[in-house]
Amino acid sequence: MKHAKLHLLILIALLALLQGCQKYPQNPIRPVLPYPITIYPNSMQYYDLNFISGWMYITADVESTSRGIIVYRQSETEFLAFDRLPPNEPDACTDSQGNTTRLVVDFPFVVDHCNNAYYNILNGQIIIAEPGKIPNFPTDGMVVYPLIQYHTSYDGVRLTISN
Repeated sequence: MKHAKLHLLILIALLALLQGCQKYPQNPIRPVLPYPITIYPNSMQYYDLNFISGWMYITADVESTSRGIIVYRQSETEFLAFDRLPPNEPDACTDSQGNTTRLVVDFPFVVDHCNNAYYNILNGQIIIAEPGKIPNFPTDGMVVYPLIQYHTSYDGVRLTISN
């Protein structure tokens, strides 16, 4: 019985180690927030974040290459923050006035309507339903980036979003 528990413990430790080793390529067009953004997700101003699986767009009043932030409440104490800048071919749909597309949430997906690309809001990874059809940019031999994710820190009252 003791050996079975030991084997189970070793297996769990190995799985955790393997998952922690998975690396994704760093996107070279990653926007930089000049300073951390702090919000209070339990307030009425951020009502949609008061509940698990709630999400909101946050537009920072900072000078940055960011197109805004999607904040998603993953659990009571965990939040995810993704930039609204499409991580693959971000300027594919720029109009004559210089307006560019932003990612939008169609829960449980984050969608780049310009490139017809879908991302999982739970982890930021791209979802390719039918190779060759989704997304509109080539994926063969090309590095396909996940959503651009920011670091989040939540103390039970304040949520801080930073690089």
